Amino acid sequence: MTVTRRHTDVETAVLAAARAAKEAQPALARLHRSQKDALLLAMADALVERSTEIVEANAHDLAAADASGMEAGLRDRLALSEERVAAIAQQLRDAAALPDPVGEVVRGGLLDNGLELRQVRVPMGVIGMVYEARPNVTVDAAGLSLKAGSAVVLRGGSAALHSNTALIAVLRSVLAAQGLPEDLVIGIDEHGRDGVDVLMRARGLVDLLIPRGGAGLIRRVVENSLVPVIETGTGNTHVFVDASADLEQAAAIVHNAKTQRVGVCNSLETLLVHADVAERALPAIAAGLVEAGVRIHADEQAGEILAAAGVASEPATEEDWDTEYLALEIAVRVVEDLDAALEHIRAWSTGHTESILTADLRSQQRFLTEVDSAVVMANASTRFSDGGEFGFGAEIGISTQKLHARGPMGLTEITATKWIVVGQGHVRP
Repeated sequence: MTVTRRHTDVETAVLAAARAAKEAQPALARLHRSQKDALLLAMADALVERSTEIVEANAHDLAAADASGMEAGLRDRLALSEERVAAIAQQLRDAAALPDPVGEVVRGGLLDNGLELRQVRVPMGVIGMVYEARPNVTVDAAGLSLKAGSAVVLRGGSAALHSNTALIAVLRSVLAAQGLPEDLVIGIDEHGRDGVDVLMRARGLVDLLIPRGGAGLIRRVVENSLVPVIETGTGNTHVFVDASADLEQAAAIVHNAKTQRVGVCNSLETLLVHADVAERALPAIAAGLVEAGVRIHADEQAGEILAAAGVASEPATEEDWDTEYLALEIAVRVVEDLDAALEHIRAWSTGHTESILTADLRSQQRFLTEVDSAVVMANASTRFSDGGEFGFGAEIGISTQKLHARGPMGLTEITATKWIVVGQGHVRP
């Protein structure tokens, strides 16, 4: 007996969206760079022109977020203003100014038998994005995907439903005005978690799936997707203040890394301080953090030093070393030396970004060499771990895996390659 599997309404709708994106993509692949850049610039202008409409839609999402008690860091990522919309539009302009990776010759040459061989970059095809409460990702993902020649299917979560709907409507209207299929950018937010499940099974329609968000979301996609996945990991980031660090500089870097923007994956979550300078470094660093509203979870030694200096803290638990707060909270630990710092990072890091503050070149080199994270820094804030700061324009995520792409993912990382072979009647002997 043959059992026929019936599609649910959600499955039918999501598969139809993925199929529409796949069918639309060849129209984009035929465009020259100048045409793709003009498209992104037109999208940027449209976002600015319709920013009031976008902010009004975002207000509905913020009201729901406030009613549900959303954490401050997550709410900050969700919030849009006309200034933030303008900044998002600028990301599109920055992407338009970047070189087009499509058609780039990676390697090749003339073989001894006369065959001409080239490996060239080509569009991925259809990229699926699954993310949470971050409407800026809607535009970043669409813009980068289009520039790299790919259609994109977007699932930005129920918390940003109104914001994403408004943003996608603007982008689709520009595609239509440019004579391109609107389904090059398509959203599936209205289908909820069930829609994500279908997208993960859309192998053959979706070429690459990129989850971007909390650990639970990423783990769910990585463990269940039939579509190839690039894992963008959570950011349990570390800064280690070495014994030789410039302590005034260290205080400024730590403050920036923790407070410049808290609800992002490259904000500082755990501070490690060398025991030789802890009594001098910690009170000044912590005082600035507390003044900024940061709640400190300190190990026993750090807590005693802070208490003696009149700085409030609470005892850290093992769970704190494993936490990506995405909020005005930080874990602080005093370590005996560089070896202890490296051991702590190996045990608790998510492989995102770590930084050492030091004047000792040997310690710096050991840290940069031995820490196995996507981005490793010396004497710099972890907030620089970002595609825009690296000069890639907007990023589509920060990969913490080791296959295909690692670190901030720009245009190059969301292309594939193919081999082009040109002969003159060649047959293999």
